[in-house]
Amino acid sequence: MNDSSWGAPPRPEFWGTPEGPSQGAFPAGPAYDAYDAPPVSRTQPMPVVPDTREDVEVRDERDLGAALPGGPYFRDETPQEPMASPPPVPPVPAQPEKKKAGRDLRSAIGVGVGLGALVLASLFVVKAVFVGVIAVAVVVGLWELTSRLQERKQIKAPLVPLAVGGAAMVVAGYVRGAEGAWVAMALTSLAVLVWRMTEPPENYLRDVTAGVFAAFYVPFLATFVALLLTADDGPWRVLTFLLLTVVSDTGAYAIGWRFGKHKLAPRISPGKTREGLFGAVSFAMVAGALCMQFLIDDGSWWQGLLLGLAVAASATLGDLGESMIKRDLGIKDMGTLLPGHGGIMDRLDSLLPTAPVVWLLMAVFVGTG
Repeated sequence: MNDSSWGAPPRPEFWGTPEGPSQGAFPAGPAYDAYDAPPVSRTQPMPVVPDTREDVEVRDERDLGAALPGGPYFRDETPQEPMASPPPVPPVPAQPEKKKAGRDLRSAIGVGVGLGALVLASLFVVKAVFVGVIAVAVVVGLWELTSRLQERKQIKAPLVPLAVGGAAMVVAGYVRGAEGAWVAMALTSLAVLVWRMTEPPENYLRDVTAGVFAAFYVPFLATFVALLLTADDGPWRVLTFLLLTVVSDTGAYAIGWRFGKHKLAPRISPGKTREGLFGAVSFAMVAGALCMQFLIDDGSWWQGLLLGLAVAASATLGDLGESMIKRDLGIKDMGTLLPGHGGIMDRLDSLLPTAPVVWLLMAVFVGTG
């Protein structure tokens, strides 16, 4: 069967002209002519077929379905319902923060009871033993104070003359009275000046000033406890002094922790409040009236009220004074010797300035004998 039996399609004129093949076509020959030659490979544009409205809508829906998860791919698909968001969780109301003591109360109570037993045993058994307890407390307090000064401020207050002179000051006050205490204070200050001369002169004035301050602040004020002990009812006077100071601190802590809202001295001691001061005054006045009425010879309850008021004021000022020192040094406690309390100086802060106040009022009310 030859090609002519299928029928010959009309010759397209763009392949050539009627007179002959166009340029680029296969040449005519006996085996085939220009029309029968295989077509020349050439690129032709695809015809543009306009989209119908239906096709455009279908394609748009497909594109939209591909872009949006869960969207329909065809118009007749039923749109899926969006997933319901979980119900909002109601906020949990914040629980009010409970007030904390800030120290280990068990350790503090245990150490306090132990110290109290030691003081009472030495106070009512042999007076000289209690004087020794005071001297030891003074030496340890001086060591803590001078150590913190050197660590935080590079102030080298000489410890050796301070410790020896401080212990001698307490003993002299008990044996020779107020005159002996003043003489020992003067000699201790002179020893500090001489002892510091063995080192280079740099910062000499700063170091000896700190040394004299330490001699006055710790041993000299503690000497008034020994002066209280020299009276006939000396142990009861010392006990009254200790009880009023402790009761004042306890009242300030109890009332301030429960009702304290207004700060007393926020820049010095943020934990102290005016309500706490009121508690200190109230507790100390009641305790003072009871102690002066039942413990002190020739004492009266109204004297105890005045004594309790003075003790609350001096104890608060003493606590604020040491807080000022510790803030200047950038420390919380003077030491770590007493668990739950800090150092010895952290327990003497209220006692030291209160001792001369109690001694003076006792001398006015009932005399020094």
